[in-house]
Formats: sequence, C-alpha cells, structure tokens
Amino acid sequence: MVQLARRDVLRLLAAAGAAGIAAPALAACGSNSSSAGSSAPIRVGMLVPRTGANKAIGEDLTNGFKLYLALNGNKLAGHPVNLTIADEGDGGDVAKNALDKLIKQDGAQVLTGIASAATMSALRDQIEAAQVPLLGTNGSPLNLSSPKYIWRTCYVDNEPGESLGEYVAENVKGNQKVFVISDDSPSARDEVNGFVGAYQDTPDQFELADDPLVVPLYSAPKTSLSSAMSKIRESGASAVFAYFADAGAAEFIKAFHSEVHDVTLYCPGFMTETVLLQQQGGSADGVFTSLNYSPDLDNDANQLFAAQYRKSYGKDPSTYAMASYDAGAVLTSALGLAGNDLSPQSINAAIAQIGEIDSPRGTWQFNQNRTPLQTWYLRQVRPDGAVLSNVLLSDLATLT
Repeated sequence: MVQLARRDVLRLLAAAGAAGIAAPALAACGSNSSSAGSSAPIRVGMLVPRTGANKAIGEDLTNGFKLYLALNGNKLAGHPVNLTIADEGDGGDVAKNALDKLIKQDGAQVLTGIASAATMSALRDQIEAAQVPLLGTNGSPLNLSSPKYIWRTCYVDNEPGESLGEYVAENVKGNQKVFVISDDSPSARDEVNGFVGAYQDTPDQFELADDPLVVPLYSAPKTSLSSAMSKIRESGASAVFAYFADAGAAEFIKAFHSEVHDVTLYCPGFMTETVLLQQQGGSADGVFTSLNYSPDLDNDANQLFAAQYRKSYGKDPSTYAMASYDAGAVLTSALGLAGNDLSPQSINAAIAQIGEIDSPRGTWQFNQNRTPLQTWYLRQVRPDGAVLSNVLLSDLATLT
C-alpha cells in the first residue's frame, strides 16, 4: 500500500491528465456553463435497484442524484436533463435488459448508478460495446479488465479493507492477533485481500491469528455463524476484521455482539450504513469502520449537501447518496468541456479531462484507474443523542 500526501497526488494527476489522456484545461466542479453556450437536453440513464435486496441502496442513489439536479435547476452545465430510471433488481437478466433499453430505446448519452459489484462485472462488456459512459456510484470490483467507458464515483472494493489494514496493525500491540473473516459474496475476496495486504505490509509484520475464514452464506452448503464465533474465541485474537454483504452484515454483527466479548471489531463502512445499522440496533455499538464519507464532515460542500438531504428526505445521507450526488458534479464539469458535442464518446473523453471535484467527502479526482483518489475516514458506531450513528473519528489514508 502506498500513501501520499493527498494534495500532492492530486497535483500530480492534474498535471498528467486523468486516465492517461492529455487535458488542455481542467474544469472546476459546479460550472453551469457549456463552452459553446448550448442548451440542448442531455439524456441520462440511471440503473439502480428499485426491487430486490438492494432496494434501499437504490433509493439513496436516486435521492442523491435527484438532489444534485434540484439544487442546479434540473440542469447539468446548462443542459436540461431528461432522466430515465430503470430497475437493476438483483442483477442478472433484469439488469441486462434494463441497460439495453436505456441505451437502445431511451437513447441515454450517459449512464449512472449500479449498486452491485456483481452486476457491474456482468454488464462490463455490454457497456463497453455500447460505448456509453457509466458513472458507477457504489463499490465496484477491483478487476474490470481496463474499461474505457466505466468510471467509479464511490470506491473499489479492496479500498475499505486496505485503508483499515495499516491502522489496525499499528493499533494491535505486542503479541495480540487479528482474526479475518468474510462471507463468500463476489466482493469478499477484494475486501479481504485489501485488508490483509496492507496489514502484512507494516514494518513490524504482525501475523494474523489464522488464515482468513470464509463463511458460505451465498453458495451451498450454507454455514451457521455459530461455529465461526467459536473459532474467533478460540483464536485468542484481540481484533477482528470482517466483511459481510447485504443482510449477512446485520446477521454477523448481531452474532458477534452476542457471542464474542472483549474483541474489537473493524469492518468496511457500508456494513453499518443506512438500514443495516437500524437492523443491527445496539449490537453495532462500538464497531469501527472505514469509509470515504461521513455526514458530519466539516466542509462547505458537505454542509450544503447534508443539510439539503436531511431537509428533502428526513434522514442523514449515506455514502451511496453522496457518490450519486457527485456523479452530477462530474457530469457538470464534463459537459462544460464537451460543448455542443454531446455524443457518448465526446462525454467520455471529457470526463477524462476534468480536474478536482469539490465534494461533500472532500476534494477528489479520478486516478489512472478511473476511480476516486480520495481520503478514507475512521468512524465508530456511537450514541449520537438518542440514536446510534457512525461518528467520524479521524482521517485514515489516501490510497493510490
């Protein structure tokens, strides 16, 4: 794992041009002016779960993008927005057919959304063949085979674990050990490898309690968590790094709270986001997480975003809502550079030329892999008034 001063890396990338494409100029986020003053409509296709296990994430993705539009007069760089929302469902043919309709029937010039990393992988070739840029707005797989038309405004699935790995190693002292456990979901390998690689890359080279334990929750034969809790207790570990997706996150944290004591739990931040935190209740109290966003970040962009999100939707914004909101900011900058040429290919080239995004998460910029170069934050689930919340503790790292 390489950590650099965040501003230094952003300046280096700005000089080189994101994604290896030379940029004659860098556009600031928030500009509503097209270089040619065009007001032609832009057709945006949004693919998010409106049914299925990730419906709540889909609602946050929709809310975040719609809030950006509402705050900008339903325009992106002066272009009125025609937004079509299609159902990702639980992936598979539902997502493929919905994407095909967005591109071929609805004529989307740019796409945004996708909640599932598995769906992102399944649609990769379809998107590349259509040559319509996608701004993916949730965690996505590390290996997408060098896409040209897929960009990510949230994060790559190894990064939450990687950002925690060195921190945990530095805070597990003496002869204490760390136990690593995950389910068998598509993102599990990326998450675990990110943590283990960073953890073992520390100068003291701490050892793990055991090899990472995989608990089959998504493929047969499925396994109860009870035996996993016994193995954690028997290992003598003082800390656990865990990755469990979807409903498995709530199931794991409840089991851990009930059966394991005096052991610190570290997780990717999505495991205590939104409805999952509500489902976990008091079981999540004290859990440490890493994420690229917290609603209590103190910057101007977040003060606007978080306040308006609460006003519009009656709840705190999630990382999903923030990343979708930022997709609007990316498009504003890109369309300002594209001018009158609103072809998907022109928009894709313009995305590669944008500079820094002034985001609620803090300033970020696309790196060479078309993903955000951004700060990661350490959070802990703690009481905030009468409810448990993800409370911001400190910066963790900027990964490159």
